Amino acid sequence: MGKPTGFLEFTRELPKKRDPQQRIHDYKEIEMPFSEQDSQRQAARCMDCGTPFCHSGCPLGNIIPEFNDAVYEQNWAYAYEILASTNNFPEFTGRICPAPCEASCVLGINKPPVAIEFIEKSIAEVAFEKGYVIPKPPKTRTGKQIAIVGSGPAGLAAAAQLNKAGHTVTVFERADQIGGLLRYGIPDFKLEKWTIDRRIAVMEAEGVQFKTSVNVGVDVKAADLLDQFDLVMLTGGSTVPRDLPIPGRELKGIYPAMEFLSQQNKRNAGLAVEVDHRGVAYGDGELLATGKNVVVIGGGDTGSDCVGTSNRHGANSITQIELMPMPPKDRAANTPWPNWPMMLRTSTSHEEGCERQWSINTKAFIGDENGNLKALRLVDLTWKNENGRMQMVEMPGTERDVPCELALLAAGFLNPQHEGLLDDLGLEYDERGNVKATKYQTNNPKVFVAGDMRRGQSLVVWAISEGREAARAADCYLMGETILEAKAVSMIEVA
Repeated sequence: MGKPTGFLEFTRELPKKRDPQQRIHDYKEIEMPFSEQDSQRQAARCMDCGTPFCHSGCPLGNIIPEFNDAVYEQNWAYAYEILASTNNFPEFTGRICPAPCEASCVLGINKPPVAIEFIEKSIAEVAFEKGYVIPKPPKTRTGKQIAIVGSGPAGLAAAAQLNKAGHTVTVFERADQIGGLLRYGIPDFKLEKWTIDRRIAVMEAEGVQFKTSVNVGVDVKAADLLDQFDLVMLTGGSTVPRDLPIPGRELKGIYPAMEFLSQQNKRNAGLAVEVDHRGVAYGDGELLATGKNVVVIGGGDTGSDCVGTSNRHGANSITQIELMPMPPKDRAANTPWPNWPMMLRTSTSHEEGCERQWSINTKAFIGDENGNLKALRLVDLTWKNENGRMQMVEMPGTERDVPCELALLAAGFLNPQHEGLLDDLGLEYDERGNVKATKYQTNNPKVFVAGDMRRGQSLVVWAISEGREAARAADCYLMGETILEAKAVSMIEVA
């Protein structure tokens, strides 16, 4: 619980950020160093709330009051032990998680919540610095061979857990580096890639095998994978972007946001950018916002990342538009505590410079005589509640053309890629096009699935949770146990 009176004595503080006009000239993380004493003071704000709703707010079920107390006591080794028991990668979630735990913090009812995400990052970084993060390979091996397809957060979490259980794990990744979304979807100014390399080195020392530039389903056939391994875990992402099929879509200058972001991450790593994170060749070479009027279509986190990257390219102007109305500045009445609040959020990328517009619909892409994008045709919307459903209505007289040479589609993803591996395995899909599974097991008993491929586009923290839970289910299947039996055994061992 930290200090009993800490929440009365200390206010919420977060690390200061580098000046926006300085940081847009590089891709380094924007937060400045924070001392252990500062972390201790923030941990002291965790109160003896009786029922810690932060537990349920966190998809991983992190034991938050306990690790806060350990930080307050400056027992960093114990803090990391507690945190690592539920979260394989706190160095990732401590940087990029939107912190649903903080939205559920009891202190947050009438005061700023405890800075849980920052404390998580502090624990992870101190643990690496002090040598608490060391490889712990399993003492015995089961002889079971497991293939994990996809090295994003779900795949890495599943690999770590299954390896701990003594299985031999091989992770296949079709990109040239390990990390999936972490590597090629999230900009370096939010998550520098040395953090991934550092964790991968620990996992390799523990016995996990990684194979990059392997497109399973093409380079390795689905049937061969099933023959060579006792179990296959699919942890690929939701990679089919939501398109905008309106007049002018064929023009040059319109791209899915992830192509734009992954190219820059490859560029930062000193790698060739002729192919995207899937190994697919780009049609129009390098995607740069330099000197262009950029419009980001979509108001979410991916769109925000496009804003930050466009600022670093030196765009002439950046506008982010959203179909839905502008959220309220404070928590909406229909999302009361401890629910995730519907409210306006301003990212660090927005602070660097961007015009944001809501209730805007894109009617058409306008091109020049050479087939290049030169403008967007936009119209203002109003929203009406009809029979309990929100319906958009165009406002007469608001249609106009705005200059745009680069349009980035950041409206989310539909589902995983079906053609190839998934179809070859004969897997069933749900109504949204995701892989259908019961307790993470597909209609093929040897094939399990986790992460965005199963639940749809979601958060990194949910992907880690999915990977851990799917690993548990897979281990029970391989060892001939039910999950309930395994839990019973665990309880007996603890007792």
